[in-house]
Amino acid sequence: MALEITDANFEETVLKSDKPVIVDFWAAWCGPCRMVGPIIDEISQDYEGKAVVCKLDVDLHQEYAAKYGVRNIPTVLLFDKGELVGRQVGVAPKKAYADALDAVL
Repeated sequence: MALEITDANFEETVLKSDKPVIVDFWAAWCGPCRMVGPIIDEISQDYEGKAVVCKLDVDLHQEYAAKYGVRNIPTVLLFDKGELVGRQVGVAPKKAYADALDAVL
């Protein structure tokens, strides 16, 4: 399962990670987010130990969603060494997320 993160631990979990990090910005009411959720959970299992895979509920935690210009959800951001290196807005196949991660591993 993907790690649930908050604004309070975003910097520590995402920006200071020594591994690539995928962050799924989502909300419970969002239909497309419910389609992406299981894909993100699969990615977290596939890349366990190689990457950090997390979810941030934008209804509860808005600081980093605003900071990174997340205007539509689901939005999945890829960070490497604390830098934003990839963005996927909307639903995408699992391969799109895996390919993005593979590119930075």
